[in-house]
Amino acid sequence: MRALGLDLGARRIGVAISDSEGRMATPVGTIERAMNDRPTDHRAIAGLVAEWDAEVVAVGLPLSLDGSVGPAAASVLAEVVELAEVLSVPVETVDERFTTVTADSQLKAGGLRGRDRSKVIDQAAAAVLLQAWLDRQEKHC
Repeated sequence: MRALGLDLGARRIGVAISDSEGRMATPVGTIERAMNDRPTDHRAIAGLVAEWDAEVVAVGLPLSLDGSVGPAAASVLAEVVELAEVLSVPVETVDERFTTVTADSQLKAGGLRGRDRSKVIDQAAAAVLLQAWLDRQEKHC
């Protein structure tokens, strides 16, 4: 099952895709947010779902360190409801605590420097959270 992973940020949306077997996540790009225009953002996401033939969308949920739903997570949950109304596939959430830190560490280890890292951090974080979601699915099978 092919899955699309999203890291919904305020300015950018990181995007990752799984392989067709649903085993490995790969970063594929970043969507620059349309200013105060979620429908435009959601149409872009719907286009990616169609382009990649994704069967599910996994959205990172930025829970607080203690696991509670703070303002950032509440905002993402509200957007997930909107996305679910637009997309023709299920939209699920996955705990994204530490994904950006993990992605940044991986990019540093890969030799990317400051500006180069900042250009791809959102999509790398999307890949980390999507991989976590994929691993969780595999355990449940």
